[in-house]
Amino acid sequence: MQDQIVEALRRNAADEAVQLAREWTQAEPAQPQAHRWLALSLQQQGQYDAAQESLQQALALAPDSAELHLQHAGLLLALRQFEAADNALDRTAELNPNEQSAYVMQAHLALGRNDLDEAERITHLAARVDPDHPEVVALQGMLALRRGDVSRALPLLSTASQLLPNDPRVLYALGFAHMSNGTLAFAEQCFRRVLELNPALTSLQGLLVQLALRQGNTEGAAALMQTVLARPGGDTPGVRRLAGEIAIQAGQPLQALEHLLPLLEQWPADRQTLQLLLMAWQRLGREAQARERLDAALETHPQEHNLWLARLAVEKVGSDEAVAVVERWLTAMPDHLPALETRLRLHDMQKDAAGAEAVARRIIELDPGRSSGENRVVEALLERDPAAAVAHVQQLLDNAPEDGRAVMRGWLGMVQDQAGQRAEALKTWVDLHVSEAPRRLPLPPQAKAPQSWPDKGDVADDVAARPMFVWGAPGSGVERVIAAIAAASPVLRGDRFGPNPPNDAFQSYHTLQDLSTGKLDPAQLVSVWREQLRERGLADANVIDWLLWWDNALLWSLRPQLPEGRLLVVLRDPRDMLLHWLANGSPAPFAVTSVNEAAEWLVRAMTQVATLHEQDLYPHALVRIDGIGNDPAKMAEHLGSLFGVVMPPAQTLGPPRMAAGHWREYQDTLSAAFAQLTPIAVRLGYPEA
Repeated sequence: MQDQIVEALRRNAADEAVQLAREWTQAEPAQPQAHRWLALSLQQQGQYDAAQESLQQALALAPDSAELHLQHAGLLLALRQFEAADNALDRTAELNPNEQSAYVMQAHLALGRNDLDEAERITHLAARVDPDHPEVVALQGMLALRRGDVSRALPLLSTASQLLPNDPRVLYALGFAHMSNGTLAFAEQCFRRVLELNPALTSLQGLLVQLALRQGNTEGAAALMQTVLARPGGDTPGVRRLAGEIAIQAGQPLQALEHLLPLLEQWPADRQTLQLLLMAWQRLGREAQARERLDAALETHPQEHNLWLARLAVEKVGSDEAVAVVERWLTAMPDHLPALETRLRLHDMQKDAAGAEAVARRIIELDPGRSSGENRVVEALLERDPAAAVAHVQQLLDNAPEDGRAVMRGWLGMVQDQAGQRAEALKTWVDLHVSEAPRRLPLPPQAKAPQSWPDKGDVADDVAARPMFVWGAPGSGVERVIAAIAAASPVLRGDRFGPNPPNDAFQSYHTLQDLSTGKLDPAQLVSVWREQLRERGLADANVIDWLLWWDNALLWSLRPQLPEGRLLVVLRDPRDMLLHWLANGSPAPFAVTSVNEAAEWLVRAMTQVATLHEQDLYPHALVRIDGIGNDPAKMAEHLGSLFGVVMPPAQTLGPPRMAAGHWREYQDTLSAAFAQLTPIAVRLGYPEA
């Protein structure tokens, strides 16, 4: 439904969007997103008062939603303007192109309509008149925040708040920028100041409660919650749910039940309420009460997916009791795909392959091509008729839409591999790489090793921050090590692979050339990297920085300028790395047009690693994951011993990958490539054959 509303709004079909959103709110009156989109649709239609009413309903359901509060801020801005303000402001700008206040007000109106492109266009016009005007700086910050560019929004809004210290709009936006950045205490200060300036914005109190919780201030959150509940109209279902969450965190599950049980009747499908109830029942040891209350709710609401999931959660995973619950679920909802998928998994847990396949075929009968069913059918075919499994996936590929064919081709290669069709699998993977190459990044440049290196700098005794860089070549499985570290460390940063990477030399392909020509000073490389850390949400240089690429030439800067750093290189047998790269790609989508190209690049990259290790050019560790890449517990144990700490295992390291040594299955089809890689594999400590 949301996608349909968005599409209607993009076409400026506000009436259609309102109708769709009203249908959604009628179907799911306890869904805050439904009321949110109704408010946005009404706002685009020009019905500001109705939009305000709908948004207040959304906030009553989800008082801790930053997204809703941000939309509320935009709507409040729009409500301050006269109905014909836009036309009047247009005329003002026509008569006097230097009338900046007109541009500023127009931009705020566009923000209120959520028309970011128009707001940005007008802000650019205002900046031509006076780029340093406080309102222009504020608008630039608000736009950056709306577009998700927190690193740009935060300094702009901070500057604007200094120039406009009592402007609630700026403080409101700055609070959300701090929230997105993780600097919660500053966010709380901003929102408290907004409430001082405008006490009528009582909906902010729910957000302040959530901020106190996220900072571990349970006592403060509970005290503020009592104030919220006591005010007229404050005792809403959303606030009650928040009160239950506070009670859980305060170790008061009985009080949590008092808040939450009435909501089970009002919001029988609300996932967050059900999760909190399950936590309270578990801590009290009241499984029998949980079964009784959930069964009673299911009698009244037998079609509620989340209720069935909650009821299932009371039983031991894979038990006969769990099977009985799922059978009841299927009786109530016989064609409900999630229920069928749950039954499929239970069949597998109980080693009932025939039952699992039968359910899988029922799933794809209801939804042809659905991955859960198709994967299980292919798995069954691989057991008894591998060629039929390949043919089945080939048929799915032939019928797949164009935008889904790349994923299907990768899967076809894996099925061909499992069916023993090695040459066919290799051809499928290489053809996929070649077809995708125009849309991928070029392989990172590689520099030749110099005759000598600059001396290592001295590590001062008072240096407390010890940065760590992590890198692994394509096929190394570095993303699995990152998943393991992420489960234990808040200072891991993988933003180099996201939409807003840091703007430093580690991110640029020109760095090696710039270092060699003197265009980039080695000291500047490290200083710019340090300057970016605060914008990446870090207090100092205690960071685990996952690099997009590595080259030993970076040591021209790191040896003298960052001697306290450390490099982790994730490693597997280079022949497995090549095979894994061809079969599964890499975290950074590098373009490959032939096996030989990939092999030659990998030989050069691994030669650099061997040189780094043999000559001990920089503090480092080789993280070999050949036998542990699919095992979260072993990975955590291995990394923990390396770091000297106890690390909790990640829930998952990602989908299972080829076992170590699988390259030997391709000795014939990849003989030339392996001949190039074997010498460096031996140099790195792997067997020759």
